[in-house]
Amino acid sequence: MQKRLPVEHFHFPVEKIKSGYYSDAYFLRTEEILNGDNHHPRVMMQVFTRENVVVCGIDETIALIKTCAHNPENITIHALHDGDEVKPWETLMTIEGDLADFAHLETVYLGILARQSRIATNVRRTVEAANGKPVLFFPARYDTWQTQECDGYAAKIGGIKGFSTDANALASGGKGLGTIPHALIASYNGNTVAATEAFDKYVDPKIARIALVDFDNDCVNTALAVARKLGRNLAGVRLDTSGTMVDKSLLGQLGMFNPTGVCKELVWNVRRALDAEGFDYVKIIVSGGFNPARIREFEAAGVPVDTYAVGSSLFDGNINFTADIVMVDGKECAKQGRRHLPNPRLELVD
Repeated sequence: MQKRLPVEHFHFPVEKIKSGYYSDAYFLRTEEILNGDNHHPRVMMQVFTRENVVVCGIDETIALIKTCAHNPENITIHALHDGDEVKPWETLMTIEGDLADFAHLETVYLGILARQSRIATNVRRTVEAANGKPVLFFPARYDTWQTQECDGYAAKIGGIKGFSTDANALASGGKGLGTIPHALIASYNGNTVAATEAFDKYVDPKIARIALVDFDNDCVNTALAVARKLGRNLAGVRLDTSGTMVDKSLLGQLGMFNPTGVCKELVWNVRRALDAEGFDYVKIIVSGGFNPARIREFEAAGVPVDTYAVGSSLFDGNINFTADIVMVDGKECAKQGRRHLPNPRLELVD
């Protein structure tokens, strides 16, 4: 049986959640009415989505219920596992008990599932597009720092192993990756070779030397200059040309393709130039606007990319989950358009 993350793995502001601080107000009023009227039927809440989704956040939802519900010992949960794929309308979790004990949690657990599943799904599709090549998770700057740990867990579930921050990498037991930003090169007066030399001198030798080579919008010549200087110490070069720029190496090739940003032709130019001078061991990492469609295009064309660093697209889209009561005291009872949809894949949660 697949293991779940233990309840103690998660840390919730229990009193705030129990008080309804993070809950839609009508759920709090629901509990107030049920308790005031001493009306306590046993209900089954059924959770689903309307899309094809890689589910994530289930373990955290289970921990939330066990930690922040009233009388959690009286609640029964059946659920899939983080990383499972579901189809539209497929039940991924049921929660059975007195609604007055857990109505205040619906807002919170639907939000957990929505965010983590969105990231896990985007990551899974991106990793699949890369055909086994490494994909790095680099979107930390596109949202608040407070979500980095759970985002990294969702990315791990989706299939990524490399992260830009220690917080993102926590669930994988790793450390943040990444080497040279444009800011370091600017600090050395725009001299990429000097910045890379300084990196090589002062940073732990276990960290791969990967030079960022687009600062002067001349990736071919900058890559060659760094490779000549560092030799075998250089593990790779990263191309990050802005989508509004055309690299200098492409100016003589214009006319038959879109030359902006990190295009296929730019990668080929850098690869051929490095290989021509014996630097065939230097890997090429690309970043800047990559998503599954663009990666598939690169892979179909055989573009010599070794690693894709992906950022904002891993936060794209909006995946929603819905929770509905479908059974009351063991009998079918649901709003029009909903019905009990048993799923034999669900497992009883201890």
